Parts: sequence; structure tokens; C-alpha cells
Amino acid sequence: MSGGMASPSRAFWGNAASLALLVLIATGFFMLQSGDWWPAMPRADRWIGAAIALSAYLLFCAGLLWRSRARKIGDNTSTSSAAEGGSPVLVVYASQTGFAQQLAERSVENLRSSGVSVKLRAIGEVDSAMLANAGRALFVASTTGEGDPPDQALAFVRGAMAQPAALENLRYAVLALGDREYEHFCGFGHQLDRWLRQHGAQPLFDIVEVDNADESALRHWQHHLGQLGGVTDLPDWTQPRYERWKLLERRELNPSSAGGSAFHLAIAPPMESNPAWVAGDIAEIGPQHSSKTVAALLDQAGLVADAPVVIDGRSQTLAELLARSHLPGIDEIRGMDAQTLAERLKPLPHREYSIASLPGDGSLQILLRRLLRPDGSPGIGSGWLCDYAPVGGGIALRLRSNPNFHAPNPAKPMILIGNGTGMAGLRAHLKQRIATGARRNWLLFGERNSDRDFFYGDEISEWRNRGHIERLDLAFSRDQAGPVYVQHKLLAAADSLREWIEAGASIYVCGSLAGMAPGVDGVLRQVLGDAAVESMLTEGRYRRDVY
Repeated sequence: MSGGMASPSRAFWGNAASLALLVLIATGFFMLQSGDWWPAMPRADRWIGAAIALSAYLLFCAGLLWRSRARKIGDNTSTSSAAEGGSPVLVVYASQTGFAQQLAERSVENLRSSGVSVKLRAIGEVDSAMLANAGRALFVASTTGEGDPPDQALAFVRGAMAQPAALENLRYAVLALGDREYEHFCGFGHQLDRWLRQHGAQPLFDIVEVDNADESALRHWQHHLGQLGGVTDLPDWTQPRYERWKLLERRELNPSSAGGSAFHLAIAPPMESNPAWVAGDIAEIGPQHSSKTVAALLDQAGLVADAPVVIDGRSQTLAELLARSHLPGIDEIRGMDAQTLAERLKPLPHREYSIASLPGDGSLQILLRRLLRPDGSPGIGSGWLCDYAPVGGGIALRLRSNPNFHAPNPAKPMILIGNGTGMAGLRAHLKQRIATGARRNWLLFGERNSDRDFFYGDEISEWRNRGHIERLDLAFSRDQAGPVYVQHKLLAAADSLREWIEAGASIYVCGSLAGMAPGVDGVLRQVLGDAAVESMLTEGRYRRDVY
């Protein structure tokens, strides 16, 4: 055995020899002073001998002190090496839209640049035994809907988290992603944190909550990464900057609908750019307040709209900055000058939309519903895109890859299920499948009324007539006496569902998390069984983009 502590026998004899040497030196020192040892020696020489003995004694004490200190340092080094340097840091991501995976990959890059050995794993690849042996683990966990785990975490939740675990040797941290507009903010991140604590794991630092990719929270997480790696000068993560796209078209698709107005938007990329995306990817849009709202606040505060301000080295007008920021209350800002106000503003979070088109269509297209607050005013994101943004004007937009909703093998069948504006993501997948010649496509779509809410209905009907869609099931809940939803259509086609799954079909669900998504999941488990559904989730054959 090398390193670590000495054997008990070696420690015993080493301590015994040290004690004997101490007694010998002390005795000799006493005899020198008393004259009982070498009595013929002159007194001056006795003092010289005493000084030599004293020096030997002090050197001996220093040796004992050094030995004790060295043992402590050695023990600490050994422990640190075993707990931290002996095995890689495990970085685990639980992602729904791909953002958690991106942050986990960035965390890995930071740690590796600090000289730390790291392993990256999706949460579906992790079990309790792996965590028990990890030493240190970092979790980047997203939350879907009202506190639910992402799809790729379901196997871990129902497996590892449903069983006892011995995690006393694990030190961990959680980066929890969420949206404060939901009641259970960062719900799954907190659920994971509680489970780890309950089973003996010790936090490296407190859970870090991230609201809509809040950059300050991400900087806080990166600060902790620097501490873990012993490096304090890591470069800040920078969120991709918006590009200025152009709103080409805005068209209401369902006038007089009982479900609220839904709009089709076409947005052109910047000149001389060649943006690339695939079906399943996300458009992140920076919303703005209406110019009327901003003007009213400035008038109340007695500030000039075109007052120049400088933020992060960029000069702009106060009105431009306010339009992209959380608006403060009038009592908070009354009496402030323009620059002071500018420095206190916080930017509006981005809004995410499924892309309904492909680059070959010549524009990025989205489908969204105007959402209304209790007072009847539109939400910030939908109000900007559906009401305030001028056609021909600029749209702050950036693309984000969403690998969790990318297309399956075109040689395999695909079942696409959705409702409402979830048609956007399904439409892009159908376009991409048609372009590759894949014809085994089954679309199940639901909304309220067929005469108003069959979004892109003419296009879909044409694809069905040309054989690009093998099977089409439509559920318009208010077209008959009793409501019929897509999950009802799916259950009625149970035999076909089994046949398609046996043929290797993938199931992609896009639309409402409340009602539709759990309803479809329930039917799948009823028809196929829990084990088959869990297997499909693990294999990536059952994917969801729900909200």
C-alpha cells in the first residue's frame, strides 16, 4: 500500500523511539547542569555542552512539529485527491428544449479549462450507483409546465428517485431552470435538490435558480464553477446577441374564434445572412412594450424620450431602452435623470416560439396566439408580435437549436400529435419529411371549430391528397354535441397505433401541456403499456415540445 496513513505497528515504534530520545536528551541536560555527569569537566565546558543539548532538544521539538504538520497536510491532500481529484466531476443535464444541455456543456468547458476532469451525462443515463461513486456531481435541471420534470428525466424520477439511495459521499450542486410566471418555479430542480439532501448528499453550494435564462444567475453559477476549478478569471458566458430581423407579414388565421386570435407571422433574416435551422428548432424573440406605453411613462416622469443614454458602451435613446426593459413604477423613478434610470433597468426576458417553416421557405414563420391578461391587455410577448410590431419593422430574434425535438430517421414512420398553435412545430416536421420523401406520416390535430381553427388546413389537406400524409385524424371539440379531443382519436385508433409503433414509428407531441399532453400520454400508456412508453422515452422515439 502506498500513500495514506502508516501501519499501526510502524506508528507505535516510531512514537516509542521518539519518546526514548526525548527522555535521553532531557536526562543528559539535567546531569550537565548538576555536575553529576563528567564531573571533571570544567563548568564553562558544561555550559557549552548544555547549549548543544538544548539545541538538540529544540531541533527535536521542531521535528515533531514538522512531522505533525506534514501528517496533517498529507492526510488532507490524500482526502482531497480521493474525493475531488480521484474521479471526474459528473455533470448531469435534464433538458426539455436543449437549453439545459447547452448550459451543462458550457459548464464542462469551464471546468476542463480549469484543469478539472469532467464527465457529461444526460440524466437518463444516470442511476443511484453512479451518483454514489461520483464524489462530486453538478446537475443542470429544467422544469416544464407547473413544476414537472423534463421528459428525459422521467426514467430517473420513476427509477432512481423512487428508491432508497446511499449518497453520503456525494457533494453536489443544482442549477435549476424555470419561469417565474409559473406557480412552481424551478419545481423539478427543487425536487431533485430535496431528494439528494434526503439521501445524505451534501451541497457544494445552494441551488441556483435561473428565471428565463437570467444572465446574472448564470454568472453566479459560473462564479461557483471558477471556485471548484480554482480559477477566478474565467470569461463570462455571453448570451447570443439578437439580430435585427424584419417582420414581413402578420395575418390572423381564425377571426371570431372562440379560442382567441391566432396569428401567422413571417420574418425575414438580416440582409446578406444565411441562417440555418431544422424542424424542431426554436426562435427566441426579444419583445418590446408599445411606444404608447413607453411615452406615457416618460411623460409622467418628466423625461425626454430621445434623451441619450449609454449602457455597456452602447449609445441609445432612453425610449429605446425602456421599450426592451421591465418598466418601473412611476414612484420609483420620479426625479431621476435619464442615465441613472437607464442603469437601473433590467431587460425583458426573451420569448420562445416553435418555428413553423424551413429556411427554403424564404422566411422564418411562427404561429402564436394573442394571450390576454385579466384586465384584457395582451401579454408582453404576444402583444408585441400580434399588435405593436410594425410590418416592415425590426424584430430582435436569435435561433436556438433544440435537439430534443429534432426529426427521427426519415426511413421510419412518424406520428405527429398536437393541438392549437402546436401545429407550428408539427408543420415544420411535415415540411422536412416531405422534402426527404418520407410518406409514412400520421397527423392527429385538434382545435375548437373546423371552419375557423384548422390552422394551415388547405396546405395539410393538399399534402393528404398527394399522399404525403398517410393518415389524418382531426378532432374539433365544438363541432358536435360532445367534445372530442386528439387523445380520443388516438384511443379509437389503438390497433393502428400498435402497428405503427411495431414498425418503428416515433411519436412527436407539440402543443398544450394542460389537457392535451397528459391526455395523449395516458392513452399511450393504456394502449402500449408503461414499460413500452418508458422505453420509447429512453430511446428518443417519444418526444414532446409542450407549453
